[in-house]
Formats: sequence, structure tokens, C-alpha cells
Amino acid sequence: MRGVYLPGGRRVELREVPDPEPGPGQVVVAVQASTICGSDLRAIYREHLGEGPEAYQDVIGGHEPCGQVVAVGPDVGRVGVGDRVVVYHISGCGQCDECRRGYQISCTSPRRAAYGWQRDGGHADLLLAEERDLLALPDALTFLDGACVACGFATAYEALCRVALTGAEQVLVTGLGPVGLAVGMLASAMGSPWVVGTDPSPERRALARDLGAVDVAVESDEGVDGELDAVLGDGAEVTVDCSGVGAAQLTALRHTRRHGRCALVGEGATLTVDVSEVLIHRQLTVHGSWVAPTWRVAELLERLARWDLHPERVVTDRFALADAGRAYEVADAGAGGKVGIVGG
Repeated sequence: MRGVYLPGGRRVELREVPDPEPGPGQVVVAVQASTICGSDLRAIYREHLGEGPEAYQDVIGGHEPCGQVVAVGPDVGRVGVGDRVVVYHISGCGQCDECRRGYQISCTSPRRAAYGWQRDGGHADLLLAEERDLLALPDALTFLDGACVACGFATAYEALCRVALTGAEQVLVTGLGPVGLAVGMLASAMGSPWVVGTDPSPERRALARDLGAVDVAVESDEGVDGELDAVLGDGAEVTVDCSGVGAAQLTALRHTRRHGRCALVGEGATLTVDVSEVLIHRQLTVHGSWVAPTWRVAELLERLARWDLHPERVVTDRFALADAGRAYEVADAGAGGKVGIVGG
């Protein structure tokens, strides 16, 4: 089979490797869709961080896979050949408190391995997965929908749940990349009547408006504070930063209404903030939100099917596996929505 490797320096290598064989508790998934995440670009495609949960171990890339089970190993009882599945992209130890709560993302065991980071991921024809990491893909959703949920939409949904978004509350999203688009689309589905977004890219602002992810899109330049004051008044009850940029994170905090809630989702930034003026005196609640637990992903998949909301709408570019190099170039340009690698 073929697999995509990311040696750093914005390079992509397509290699021929042996087909995987499932062991006890494992399955082989024929990958039908595998999307590219911003963390892949930041921490693997451009460079290798080399330590911690983002340490890339020269494995097949891609941590947002979705496909169909084609083989099962011994002791597999919950899924069978032919099942359509989303692969939760962190395989934890299964024994620690975090794993028992569904937060494999926070597993601290040496056995923790993320697909596409420390174990082979979804940019391949076939993927070897643990049965416990699989979530059923509803028939109403496409494989590309499922790939978008595997990390990006699940991350957005978890953030909105962490801040306890309710109907009639305004939402501000800073950063209108794929996760920001997901926040906007999900916020509307969850009842928000007014979603405002900011981004420096005119293409991404236009895409957000076209998708109905935001009601108003504002350029994140020096005049952003005045424009946001005009459209949000005293601020939004809920704000979510998806940019991973310190200035945008501060914008989100500054335009959170008094007693409001802010979720920080975008990674890779350093934030400097006047704690008294921005946080304490305005009595804000700030959440750091990192991906989602497995049970929340399952809940989201069910709700997307019920809402008839298709995450694949944020995918603006689709490539075959053989064109993975071009797929990463387009994703790294940061001008469009989600980039997907689909089919064989």
C-alpha cells in the first residue's frame, strides 16, 4: 500500500509500505477520506517539534481519518467488516483516569500514541487502528464529513460545550480557518442568532460568509476593535479563538462581554494580557480547550445527522493520495477552507 510521510522542511514523501495485519483488538480500515489539520502544518510539515505529544516519529501522517473496516483481528466484537467508522486520533493507554473519562488526548502514559504523529495515520490506503478508537459514522454523513469531525469539528464542538453556549447568545470567532468555520456553523446550529468572525484573509472572510458560518466577517487589522464595537456593542457572551495568534486571542478576550466566557483553541501563540483590566475587572471565564473526548465526538456525529449539517462543506480542495504534496502546499497557503485527501 501507499503512505504519506512528512520529513519536515515542507516536504512530502509517498512511499510503498507493507499492508497492515490486525492483531488482537485491532482492525484494518480502508481510508476513504483524510483531511489536513493546522497542527500537521505547524508541527510536522514545516518542522518537527520532536518532543511531547506533538513529537513526530517518522510515521504515516494524517490524524483525521475516516473509512470502512476491511479486516478485524482476534477479540474484536464491537465493529465488523463493512462498518463505516471515524478514527479518534489519539490512542491512549485505556487505563488512566483521563482515558476512562474519554480524554485520551490527555493521557500521560508512555503508551499514548497519536495517529499520524507516533503511529501510522490516515494519509494511506489502509490504516491499522485499535477497535476502542473507532466511532460509528452515521449513514447520513459522508466519509469526508467524518474526517472533518475526527479532529476539527470535534474540537470546535468541545469548545462550544465547554463555554456552555445557549440560544440567543452572540458568538465571536477569531480566526476563520477550518476550525473557526466549524465553530461558526455549529454555533448557529446550537441556536446562536449572531455570529461574528475575524480573519486577515479576504478569501477566508468571504468563504465564511458564503458558507453561512458567520453573519459578519471583519478584517483583523488595526481597526478591528472599532469594527467589533460597532457590530457587537458591549461584546459577545461567548468568544472562541481559533487563530493561534496572540493578537487575535487578545481580541477575543477584549470583546467578550462582562461575565462572558472565552475558549482558547488555536495553538502555537504567546499571549500577553493585562489580567486586571481584561480578565478580573470584567469577570471573564476563560477555558483552554484541547480536542474532545470520545463520547463528545459520538454525540456530535449523532447531532450532525439530526441537524442535516455536513462538515464537508468547509472542504474547498480535494486531492487524491498521489497528489498529497500539492494538498499540503494548498493547505499551507492558508487562503481557503479545509483540504481533504480522498479516495485511493
